[in-house]
Amino acid sequence: MVPSSVLGFPRIGANGEVKKAVEVNWAGKLSAEELIKAASDVKKSSWKVLGSLPLDAFFAMGRGRQAGGVDIPACEMKKWPVFDSYYHFVVPELSEETDFKLLYNKVLAEYKEAKEAGVVTRPVILGPISYLILARVAKEASATFQPISLLSKILPVYKQLQSELKAAGVESVQIKPILVLDKGAELDKQYAFAYAELVPVAPKIMLTTYFNRLESNINFIAKLPAAGLHIDLVRAPQQLGEVITAIKSTPIVLSLGVVSGRNIWKADIAAAIKFAQTAIAALDADCVIVATPSSLLHIPVTLASEKKLTEQQRDWVSFALEKASEVATIAAVLSGSQDPKVSAALEANEVSIAKRRQFESTSDDAVRKRVAAITPGTYDRKSPFATLKEVQAKHLNLPKFPTTTIGSFPQTKEISESDEFTKKKIEMVVKFQEKVGLDLLVHGEHECNDMPHCFSNSYVRPLIIVSDVSRPKPMTVKWSSYAPSVSTKPMKGILSGPVTILNWSFLRDDVPRKLQSQQLALALRDEIIDLEKAGISAIQVDEPAIREGVSVFLPEGATSVMSWLNRDHETSLGRDDIDCDYSTIDRYTSLRDHAHHMRRFSEAASSFSLDTRSAGTTGNAVASWRQARHSRVPQGLHFRRVLLPRA
Repeated sequence: MVPSSVLGFPRIGANGEVKKAVEVNWAGKLSAEELIKAASDVKKSSWKVLGSLPLDAFFAMGRGRQAGGVDIPACEMKKWPVFDSYYHFVVPELSEETDFKLLYNKVLAEYKEAKEAGVVTRPVILGPISYLILARVAKEASATFQPISLLSKILPVYKQLQSELKAAGVESVQIKPILVLDKGAELDKQYAFAYAELVPVAPKIMLTTYFNRLESNINFIAKLPAAGLHIDLVRAPQQLGEVITAIKSTPIVLSLGVVSGRNIWKADIAAAIKFAQTAIAALDADCVIVATPSSLLHIPVTLASEKKLTEQQRDWVSFALEKASEVATIAAVLSGSQDPKVSAALEANEVSIAKRRQFESTSDDAVRKRVAAITPGTYDRKSPFATLKEVQAKHLNLPKFPTTTIGSFPQTKEISESDEFTKKKIEMVVKFQEKVGLDLLVHGEHECNDMPHCFSNSYVRPLIIVSDVSRPKPMTVKWSSYAPSVSTKPMKGILSGPVTILNWSFLRDDVPRKLQSQQLALALRDEIIDLEKAGISAIQVDEPAIREGVSVFLPEGATSVMSWLNRDHETSLGRDDIDCDYSTIDRYTSLRDHAHHMRRFSEAASSFSLDTRSAGTTGNAVASWRQARHSRVPQGLHFRRVLLPRA
């Protein structure tokens, strides 16, 4: 019999119950005990469907704490770009003096809680090497210190955690390693040492990888004493053969990620079954598990909560609960089930996939022809930077060190019921900016709800790209062009960039990401042209997700992917309006991850603005900018926020 599994499940609740409870707790209207109960109720509900350290300390790590005379800064938070996720993790700061202690075995408490509810679960843990590699060097550490040198110090804590799980009856644990990174091959000796220490005291260990392929790392992974290995066959189907070859003579059980946990489209069950049959033929049914490639927390909980989808839309998509059912159906078919319900589910899936493929085969010919017509000249401003700089300086008449704000002002509870309401809001924020002395103004984006709905709340509302992308009419011109009428100072238009829209959306899976990126860039190019025609002389293009979605083992390589992503960003900017200044805003991202890619931006962007909240970003930004000035990168550098080192 082939077992089925999911690697994780949404923690927020079908209707955002946990998110709402956290916000009420932060407002002081819900006790810690009530918040814990709300989270527990959601977990129990999920467990049934699928068959503490004090909260103050947890929250203080993520958001700081200023109360009772205590002023504790928040830990650095960083996106999980190496795992292609828009979620953040709290970055540990380590030095030679760091000691490790197990203060609270959270996964054990949750395992017991589930067991009391009658559900047996598999605890999920970040592996010790991954923990150290993802950490940052504390300011008090020596210049030569590397966090991985602390492996022998942290292993006793991991052994304690694992032995407690084993003593409680846990059969297996899921450990998330960074084995899809190119750094993995450099750490083969550390992996061998760590798992030789852990395996004797731990439950069965399932090494879990996702969003990429293992490449040559499989050669040393196959020698580790792990009980199982999980691979992603949605993002990296080509790795199946080499993985089977590497582990065939070992006792390692192979878990196959065949139902996407990162996108919302219904799985092609017939295709997934073929993958699994290949593995079963080589390894035997008892050595194969079918699963989702990653946790399901990236997608909404259930279609049952969706009240506005058409029948066609509902037939195309699949959320967390539905994907769990798809995995179960695949396992049942592979196990030889004769259940009529399984046969009906398989048949319905085949019909649904065929209908969607038929829809996808129809494309917008005008959009496709426009993409095909892109040439190298499409990316670039036609005038040299020296000319642009001189003309723009005269036109904008900004001081030597101009001040501005990134864009959106806080939105109030009032809904923009009329044009007059929006005009008053714009006039208010413009007058405020004039009063405090800003030089380059924004209109406040009071009418705009795409960012808070789709991006800041990306857990539940990412955009869904269904077909070819075009822009039938202007999106931001109306209010961006009204704002200059209430001030004599220059005003800038603001747009979300094509790469950010790409990386923060549920994408089509029938055409390449690159094509979708190009289509988005051309659509935004049309918007920029209309903003220029409306008299907007400065345009800010937000790209907080410029680094997301770049996997180090993609066939074309990370540098190549960054190149075409940057080119698509430039496609939206490559114009010859000599009076217009374009600025790229790189928010929320640590420049340490992609400083060297900055040099790939062309002269399309006249300036490049950075969020410097992450320690070390400023120095990297300046170094990269200095290199950029001698190439074809942004010719100016702005800093959104510079933090002084903590005492």
